[in-house]
Amino acid sequence: MSMIHPLPSSVAGVASPPCFTYPFCYQPHPLCVAAAMQVRTYLRSRPQWRGELELGKMMGVLVVEQEGRRGFLAAFSGTLAGTSVHSYFVPPVYDTMAPEGHFAAEQACISGINARIDYLRGQRVNLDALRQQADEAVGAARERMETARAERHRLRATLDAGALEARHDEMVRQSQFLKAELRRVRQHWQQVLAQAEAPNRQLDQQIAVLEAERRQRSNALQDWLFRQYVFLNACGGQRTLLQVFGSVRPPGGAGDCCAPKLLQACYRMGCRPVCMAEFWVGRPPVGEVRVEGHFYPACHSKCRPILQFMLQGLPVDPNPLLADSPGLPGQLREVYRGDDFVVVSKPSGLLSVPGKDGLPSVYSLMRDRYPQAQGPMMVHRLDMDTSGLLVVALTVDAYHRLQRLFEMRLVRKTYLALLERPMPVGRRGTIDLPLALDPDHRPCRRVDEVHGKAALTQYRVVANIEGHALVELTPHTGRTHQLRVHCAHHRGLGNPIVGDRLYGAPQARLMLHAARLAFDSYVFEDDLQGFLMKNGDKFAWLG
Repeated sequence: MSMIHPLPSSVAGVASPPCFTYPFCYQPHPLCVAAAMQVRTYLRSRPQWRGELELGKMMGVLVVEQEGRRGFLAAFSGTLAGTSVHSYFVPPVYDTMAPEGHFAAEQACISGINARIDYLRGQRVNLDALRQQADEAVGAARERMETARAERHRLRATLDAGALEARHDEMVRQSQFLKAELRRVRQHWQQVLAQAEAPNRQLDQQIAVLEAERRQRSNALQDWLFRQYVFLNACGGQRTLLQVFGSVRPPGGAGDCCAPKLLQACYRMGCRPVCMAEFWVGRPPVGEVRVEGHFYPACHSKCRPILQFMLQGLPVDPNPLLADSPGLPGQLREVYRGDDFVVVSKPSGLLSVPGKDGLPSVYSLMRDRYPQAQGPMMVHRLDMDTSGLLVVALTVDAYHRLQRLFEMRLVRKTYLALLERPMPVGRRGTIDLPLALDPDHRPCRRVDEVHGKAALTQYRVVANIEGHALVELTPHTGRTHQLRVHCAHHRGLGNPIVGDRLYGAPQARLMLHAARLAFDSYVFEDDLQGFLMKNGDKFAWLG
């Protein structure tokens, strides 16, 4: 079929991987890298798409085997150039943009209801000006009454008894008249407003009926649409979107990402999936870290349940986040041992505290080394992929004392990071970008000016090493993934840390190291001799 594109001859001798890609954390296979380059070449040949692609789009490739020959399929997320179908790319699992059929007819009906609601809302009388006139009229009548009352008080204080008695009846009539006048003004404007509000009430009733119909039709159409998305898997099974998500209502756009489209087309054509990858083209979306040409894992909120079903029956690579953990006690080196706390150097790939998968952690290893230790022990944490200095408390008092120092930001931490590209040596500055959890791409963080928590990092470019900037990072807050996002985001350094599989390009390890830790009168520095060494064509960090 024309949708299966040939791989370039340069990878003809590259062996296929023994297992399919684990889509939520992977290093792209050379076959996928070559296929992605082919897709990028094709996109450059379509200048009419340039404007839309510059705004940013996720693309995907799936290397397949059919009748002993390899090729690849290509997909885009959502729509491209106003449509969901292009001959070069696989079709959607279900085409919501097809001009005929139930979905299009119901969408047109709902659009008609929306237009009718908008028209009726436009017919409503704007009562704000009328209410303002009423308030002004009532206020003027009240002011006349209060002015007359003040004048009567003045006369009572200044007139003698005879003169006051002579004017008594007049003053009473004036008071009664002005009070009655205020009541008449209020009643008049109440009637005026009631008459003006009557048409609005009728219109509101019509609008409420239409809104209820729209809500009923929209919910019914959404449920119908969820049933049209029928996904296949390698075992020959099939499930609708509602069945895949179970008791959880599927999020909008579920099933329209690259990975489900690619696998669905592969199964429909009777091909064997070999490996898969998704990559970004264009500018990054607001708040997120997306770098042109970089590969990214499938999203969790929309794709995880779908892909977990679609991959059934395929031999799939293990989760690298679990496979990479060294978990050996000998790799956790002690830098300092005191009476009530220890400073250790954590290797990359080791958890700081136990996770749900039962992997070794600094906590479990230190608990084995110091069975007499009391309290929670772990005063602070490092990301699993980050290496470097950690403080471990051996007593409850030390734990609380050290934790207070961290909470009061009296602990000075310095990190070293190797970035993907060189930078001017000596450049320094401050990055102030608030961070929040990205619910669509857990565990990633995104820049969020509205809901994010303050995150502040100082940086200094120390050197350039074989095309990579070595940067000193000093965080003044301790947000999750703070340094990784501040380096990678285009409003930060725009230069991801080498080996950052969440915000950059995956490699053997994340080149981020907690190198210095200082509090009270203590200053701890990791042994940086041989800190960077050349290992083939990859950088590796000792420690």
